[in-house]
Amino acid sequence: MLGENETGKKGIEELEFVYSFLLTTHHSPLTFDFTLARGLNYYTGIIYEIKAQGIQMGSIGGGGRYDDLTGLFGVPNLPGVGISFGVDRIYDVMEELKLFPESVHTGTKVLFFNLGVEESKVAYNFMQQLRSNNIKCEIFHEQAKFDKQFKYAEKKNILFAVIIGAKEMEETTCVVKNLKTGEQKTLQQSELNAFLNKV
Repeated sequence: MLGENETGKKGIEELEFVYSFLLTTHHSPLTFDFTLARGLNYYTGIIYEIKAQGIQMGSIGGGGRYDDLTGLFGVPNLPGVGISFGVDRIYDVMEELKLFPESVHTGTKVLFFNLGVEESKVAYNFMQQLRSNNIKCEIFHEQAKFDKQFKYAEKKNILFAVIIGAKEMEETTCVVKNLKTGEQKTLQQSELNAFLNKV
């Protein structure tokens, strides 16, 4: 396949060298792919990718050898090897293989819905109060439709949703929904802390 290509021969030597060490240390699944390419103007030697077993997904990590990458930052002639992992992909793999312990999914007890800038400021203040009383809570990261925020809460097994919209701000109330039973009640904002401490 490589013929008399000297660069190709050198690449084969490097692969054989690395593989000889792997044989003496462990027996993890390893596949050689001569068609694999990563950042051709970046790497100068062996490259590698990591895939999760038992699931159809692209690589979850990758890297390789680079001989003078640091020269771009004023430190020439310093060879190195680097690797990075895709956190989003690892999360997706773990979720699909159901590798998260139950305790991870029950971390947040209360989700404050994000219904706008002013509304989220009010929600933020209440969130800080609850946190000071050791109640785990968070605000949805962006203003979004109710359906999207409910789905997020369901996915994370959050017990309660607290909704403070324009009407609730005006009336100094809040809507608290039990996401397990579907029960919903309107409370005075001053009652929120005590109510969530009891349930």
